[in-house]
Amino acid sequence: MAKASIEAPATELRIGRKEQPEQRLIGARAFSARNLAAYAFLALVTFYCLTPLYWLAIASTKNNTDLGASFGLWIAHFNLWQNLSDTFTHNGGEYVRWILNTALYAGVGGFLSMTISVMGGYALAKYKFFGRNLISALVLGAVLVPPTTLALPLYLLMSKVNLTNTYWAVLLPALLNPVGVFLARIYATAAPPDDVIDAARVDGAGEFTIFGRIAVPLLAPGLVTIFLFQFVAIWNNFFLPLVVLSDPNLFPVNLGLATWNFDPASHQVIYNLIVTGSFLSVLPLIVLFLTLQRYWRAGLAFGSVTG
Repeated sequence: MAKASIEAPATELRIGRKEQPEQRLIGARAFSARNLAAYAFLALVTFYCLTPLYWLAIASTKNNTDLGASFGLWIAHFNLWQNLSDTFTHNGGEYVRWILNTALYAGVGGFLSMTISVMGGYALAKYKFFGRNLISALVLGAVLVPPTTLALPLYLLMSKVNLTNTYWAVLLPALLNPVGVFLARIYATAAPPDDVIDAARVDGAGEFTIFGRIAVPLLAPGLVTIFLFQFVAIWNNFFLPLVVLSDPNLFPVNLGLATWNFDPASHQVIYNLIVTGSFLSVLPLIVLFLTLQRYWRAGLAFGSVTG
């Protein structure tokens, strides 16, 4: 009996040791299958997102004839350098002015909007005052309002103060960004700990000192995220400049390129210049994202954790 009782656990142990590799093999196969499916899905989404950009890059190397007669996803006659020269010199080089206007609108507007958003979000997150919840609810409701529905009211407001057809007509509406305020509040809720803020107040630091020297450095990833979102939104904004601007010298690049659909001087379409100009206008956004992507990823991860 003693011998049988000793052999039974040994038998169970050998059986357990024999089954463990099989279980690990089954788990590895399932894990590999899940990984393969995930990678295949991500590859499909990446292909879907990058195909228009690839087409734009290829199309910028073609002339007007090749744009309509050749295969869209491959090079025909390489005409990139001529397209670049014609794009920058067409109609007195107005494309360069449009790019500079867009950089002004997006750069200045994005920075000021980021500053206002983080100040508002920090105040909503760290200060208790009457009506705070109502203001937060209004900000959240404003996020749901499509920007195009505000273009006409903004035009009427700008016309009342004689700011239509000026740089301010595009810059001023870009300063208030409900999405930026909403994100800033999420970041500020946990980024500067309340204990640190209270300790700084005990040490005699003022509110602006606490905000500038403690809160802002801790909110840096969130600031970059808000700036990138607003920069891209202003850069791609088309409808508002269309409504409030009539001087071609003030046009952003997307609105300016829309006026090239038909060239009154040559009485012909210049689609090759429109495509080349569109491709060039995308490059600054790509460079900006590649430069600031580590801050942007950190900001999104931080917002998902604290939210």
